[in-house]
Amino acid sequence: MIEQKEFLKRRTHLLSQLDKNSVAVIPAAVELTRSRDTEFPFRQDSDFFYLTGFNEPDAILVLCKDKSEQLVSHLFCRSKDKIAEIWHGRRVGYEQAKKQYLFDNTYPLSELDEKLLELVNRKRVLYFGQGTYSAFDDKVWSLLNTLRSAPKRGFRAPEIIKDIRPLIHEMRLFKSEPEVAVMRKAAQISCEGHKRAMRFAKAGVTEYQLEAELHHHYAMNGARHPAYGTIVGSGNNANILHYTENSDVLKNGDLILIDSGCELEGYAADITRTFPVSGKYTEPQKQVYELVLKAQQAAFAQVKPGSTLVKANYAAMKVMTTGLIQLGILAGDVDTLLDNQACKAFYMHGLGHWLGLDVHDVGEYKLDEADRPFEPGMVLTIEPGLYFDEDAQIPEQFKGIGIRIEDDLLITEDGFENLTASVPKSIADIEALMQR
Repeated sequence: MIEQKEFLKRRTHLLSQLDKNSVAVIPAAVELTRSRDTEFPFRQDSDFFYLTGFNEPDAILVLCKDKSEQLVSHLFCRSKDKIAEIWHGRRVGYEQAKKQYLFDNTYPLSELDEKLLELVNRKRVLYFGQGTYSAFDDKVWSLLNTLRSAPKRGFRAPEIIKDIRPLIHEMRLFKSEPEVAVMRKAAQISCEGHKRAMRFAKAGVTEYQLEAELHHHYAMNGARHPAYGTIVGSGNNANILHYTENSDVLKNGDLILIDSGCELEGYAADITRTFPVSGKYTEPQKQVYELVLKAQQAAFAQVKPGSTLVKANYAAMKVMTTGLIQLGILAGDVDTLLDNQACKAFYMHGLGHWLGLDVHDVGEYKLDEADRPFEPGMVLTIEPGLYFDEDAQIPEQFKGIGIRIEDDLLITEDGFENLTASVPKSIADIEALMQR
């Protein structure tokens, strides 16, 4: 578990980057109605959680930096309420939150309007992430109108409004050691879940039963929720990139593509493996699988400080383009086909994405219009794939095959650490596991 001093360190670092005489206002997530009197399981806003570790809805974080650069943190949250807690669960309460979460000041939500007016008044800069929560946007605009309309009362609205998210997201892109420790554990739980699914798979089992095996393993190991909608696509379903119906029955001769990872303490894992229902790949399946695996290995060779995701993707695409020519799926000169990105007809998505509190995590992919170089502390996925739908104009033996292989990599000083290496990936290792 990440200690509170880590969250305090993050708030202090963010405050150090703010302009003098400024205030930043960052809202928590709100509860979402599922149907009538029931809500979806609450999931905290990632930016708010990154800065606080506080896991209740409706809270507001306010960070102030005055003209003398004094830094002060304020939290507004729900008050203790015995009746509400009987019905809906315990609350921390603003009194306990100050001590437990290391804020300078804490207040009940009932004081938000009055106190926020005081905190924002006469600040030169307001940092605010517009557009995430419409009700909170309305509250901020109303507050600014109040400050603008009553100068005789000593009110003055901020002259400048800046988006706080780029500062937070740049911080989130680089993982601390406590974050890496949580992500390693999330990856390991997810790895074991994938191996469990491989052992469970056989003809007659449904896709949703494999999904249940994964989710059961996650929950039994402290990760109550998956990090995203689990994909279990057998046969031609693997060619639907975000297939989540998970309703078909597994058949011998088909492959299964599973894209799944748990969420642990807010942090995501993201793994994809593709394996045969029968436990043995057919020859055409082997040919395509080995091509995707070779493309991933070529991309891995580019994952190191100073390289870029674009370079890694080019390496993967070169391998896939060459291989698709050899399989009779593409025809022509390799360089020309690469220039035309011909393999994109069968590889429609990007090579990977940042990973962290969100499965498609925040962080810029370019800096000053140039491809962003990898740096130690970044975590990303590498996930090449090839997808041959049943109606594709390709040799018959490859129709209906969809393969993706995905791992989570931590950039280190001299290369990378594969956080998800323990899930079998070679054909021999997958077949051996499934036979056991």
